[in-house]
Amino acid sequence: MDNTELETYQVQLSQVELALQTDPDNAGLLSLRSELQELISLTQQTLAQAASSSRADSARKTANSTPSHTWSAGNDCLAKYSGDGGWYPARITSVGGSAENPVYSIMFKGYNTTELVKGSEIKPLPPNYQEKLSAPSKRKLTKAEDEERDRKKKRNEKKLEVKAAKAKEQLAKQATWQKFAKKSEKKGVHIAGVAGTSIFKTPDNPLGRVGVTGSGKGMTEVVTRGKHKFAPTDDPNA
Repeated sequence: MDNTELETYQVQLSQVELALQTDPDNAGLLSLRSELQELISLTQQTLAQAASSSRADSARKTANSTPSHTWSAGNDCLAKYSGDGGWYPARITSVGGSAENPVYSIMFKGYNTTELVKGSEIKPLPPNYQEKLSAPSKRKLTKAEDEERDRKKKRNEKKLEVKAAKAKEQLAKQATWQKFAKKSEKKGVHIAGVAGTSIFKTPDNPLGRVGVTGSGKGMTEVVTRGKHKFAPTDDPNA
C-alpha cells in the first residue's frame, strides 16, 4: 500500500460527493461514500506507521555504522579479545581506517598482545572501573604468549647463573691474592695496599707525594769509584 492508492480513493470520494449533490438521498452513493472514507482513513494510518518504522530503521543503521564514542590514541577502553571473545581493559595505540569505518590498534593491559579491532569491538570503561582495579579480570594466555613467557623466564635465569659464576670467580681470585699477600708478608716482602697500608696514604714527610713509594726520603747518593793507582813509595808487603 502506497500513496497512489490513497490518491485513487480520494479521487473516487470526490466523484461520489459530486453525485450526491444532485441526488443526496441515493442510498448506494451514501454507502459508497462511507466505505471510501473508511478506506482513506485506514490507508493514512498504514502509511504513517510505515513511515515511522522506516525512520526508526534508518536511525538504528546510522547508530550502528557511526560509533557513538570518538576514540583517539592513548584512550583507555574495553576491547574484545579475538582469542576467547571476552572484553578486557586495553589502550588504543593508534587509529587508522576511514572516518566512516575506523580501525583501532589496541594493546591489552598487562600483556604485550596488540590487535586491530573495529569500532563495534571497543567500548568505554564502566563507571566503577577504578573500584575493580584491585581484582582485574585475567584472560587466558595464548600458546604463543605462554611460550614467549617461558623463553623470557629461561633467559633471565641464564643471566642470573652467569652473574653468579662471575661473582664466584671474582671471589676466588680475591681469596688467592689475599693468600699470596699474607705469605709475602710473612717472608718480609711488603706489598702496598695489603695489611692496611695503601700506596695512596699521605706521607709523613711534608715533601712526600701521594702514590709514590718511599716519597720524601730523598735520592740515594751514588759514590763514584775510580781505579786505584799505586805510588812508587807504596810497599806491597806493608
